[in-house]
Amino acid sequence: MTKFKKALKLFITFFKIGAFTFGGGYAMIPLIQHEVTEKNKWITDDDILEIVAIAESTPGPIAINSATFVGYRVCGVLGSALATLGVVLPSFIIILAISFALAAFQELRAVKYAFMGIRAGVLALVSKALITMFKKCPKGWVSYAVILFAAIVGVFTDINAFIIIIISALFGLVTYSIINRGSQK
Repeated sequence: MTKFKKALKLFITFFKIGAFTFGGGYAMIPLIQHEVTEKNKWITDDDILEIVAIAESTPGPIAINSATFVGYRVCGVLGSALATLGVVLPSFIIILAISFALAAFQELRAVKYAFMGIRAGVLALVSKALITMFKKCPKGWVSYAVILFAAIVGVFTDINAFIIIIISALFGLVTYSIINRGSQK
């Protein structure tokens, strides 16, 4: 398969993911994982875990960052550009269309109920992504301490998620450095 055809397939794959996923980036993670690791076998599950961790740590929406990283890993700069365009374009088109129609239909009971159902479905998809990532996360007291810290601080304070990620990363670096230094003696 030529590089252009592979990049075009990335565009189509991420266009479908962007078009048929409601709820933002976290809801897209299981679909991205299925499409790129199971269906197309472009990268491994371990690669997905790394890509999601990097995408969460960099500025911008996680779905766009994930598409960019997957596209780059699979097909370089061209793949990165087309995967990113693919995941963004459906949302842009949908939001543009909805903006024209929403004012006329927002008070309809059916529309309100539909959005309530969408929210419930998104919660299920985010929960699935959480469980999948937890299963692949290294187990040990350091990981559990970071998970507990991030959950408590994230839920009960207004501290920015970026700060929580930085503190978690520093804690992991320091702790594992100390553990590795102790095991080398």
